[in-house]
Amino acid sequence: MSAAVDVTDAAEARGYRARHTLPLRVEAVRQLRRRRTLLMGGVLAALPFILITAFAIGGTPDSRGGGDRLTLMDTATASAANFAATCLFVSAGFLLVVPVALFCGDTVASEASWSSLRYLLAAPVPRARLLWSKLVVALGFSLAAMVLLPLVALAAGAVAYGWGPLQLPTGGALATGDTVPRIALVVAFIFVSQLVTAGLAFWLSTKTDAPLGAVGGAVGLTIVGNVLDAVTALGSWREFLPAHWQFAWADALQPDLEWGGMAKGAAISVTYALILFAFAFRGFSRKDIVS
Repeated sequence: MSAAVDVTDAAEARGYRARHTLPLRVEAVRQLRRRRTLLMGGVLAALPFILITAFAIGGTPDSRGGGDRLTLMDTATASAANFAATCLFVSAGFLLVVPVALFCGDTVASEASWSSLRYLLAAPVPRARLLWSKLVVALGFSLAAMVLLPLVALAAGAVAYGWGPLQLPTGGALATGDTVPRIALVVAFIFVSQLVTAGLAFWLSTKTDAPLGAVGGAVGLTIVGNVLDAVTALGSWREFLPAHWQFAWADALQPDLEWGGMAKGAAISVTYALILFAFAFRGFSRKDIVS
């Protein structure tokens, strides 16, 4: 009797492959069609035009003076490359945190809030496969958001300010041919540095049925990290905070590329992220799914 049941089960399961369930393409299309994805993309694409309008109304940064020390903002209108670097500078601290927290924090919790999570698992989609599919797509959309901003900024900046070398606030310039690779390196580091936020959001998304709780919790904890980094009394302990290295990408916009700060920041961020992702997979594998 037992052998007959096993044969029957095997026949019914013939053709089933766990790795073929919830394909990345299907999950990506589902996420792309969501209103919050389109809204986030619109906000990031609009930022360069908002800054161009602000400069047109208030005057270019370097025309106002106000100090001997130049910053990246002071050279924003020198070229398209300068404008793209400025857009990254003003958004890296908070604005680019939001899409990462949104895409990674909303992905699992939203399924639970819609009461569709248990139906996905009953399809049957293995739990690990479901998490992997959602995590890869969420990270892919997060990276796309970070690439979208400088691409639009470069295009808009080229029209508004022309194409040319990246003028450095410290003096000198990067050759025109070096600017795009350096900006690409900046985007790559920002993405890696935001993996901690992605890990927090994804872990919280597996713990709650409230998407806003996961997204808000990740953003809130990221802000706490920034506040702690500002407490100089912590001394060298701040170097273990991912926030301490979030602007290490400025080393990529120097005549001589420096890797030290970016390497340390990337190592710390990846370490925290792997731990948080492991917590998410371990907790979700044992969780009672009732929604």
